[in-house]
Amino acid sequence: MKFIVARQMPVTALPPDLEPTDAELEAIEAEMPVVLAEVELLDALIALLDRPASEFDGRRIRRAHRRVLAARRAAANTASTDAGEVA
Repeated sequence: MKFIVARQMPVTALPPDLEPTDAELEAIEAEMPVVLAEVELLDALIALLDRPASEFDGRRIRRAHRRVLAARRAAANTASTDAGEVA
């Protein structure tokens, strides 16, 4: 039996420690309100997959959608404020 082995080095060498840097963790933390709002909207939409929408469900989806928009707006305003301080 012949074994097939790679004769070349990998294209991208992986670093020995694959932990995220502090800057990456801060970026994740800054995006977390948007992610949580999107998860809440997705939960509201998933709940409607197996049943018809009621008035309460419509309100829940509208509220979740407004939270997503508000979180995105806050993230964009924070990013533009941070960019203004740097420049």
